[in-house]
Amino acid sequence: MATTTTRYDVAEHLRTPEEMAAYLEASLEEANGDAAFIAKALGDIARARGMTHVVREAGLSRESLYKGLSGERSPDFETVLKVVAALGLRLHAEVAHT
Repeated sequence: MATTTTRYDVAEHLRTPEEMAAYLEASLEEANGDAAFIAKALGDIARARGMTHVVREAGLSRESLYKGLSGERSPDFETVLKVVAALGLRLHAEVAHT
């Protein structure tokens, strides 16, 4: 019997705002300065939330949203802020402990 695998999609497992916030927080911690990594995480959350909702709330086109959050490039910070707000999330800062 052959084993069948399917691609894991984290967006299918982000069901609540708390799970979405925790995923973004973990991504921010793991990104190590990689803005495209954060963009990909925001894209995952946007897909879980519903792209139509995010497009409408962020005031961005669907195409620019998909391109900006693909993880293949780094979106500008204005786009990040619009998407975070559209997702009902907030970014926060804390003192880095080295």
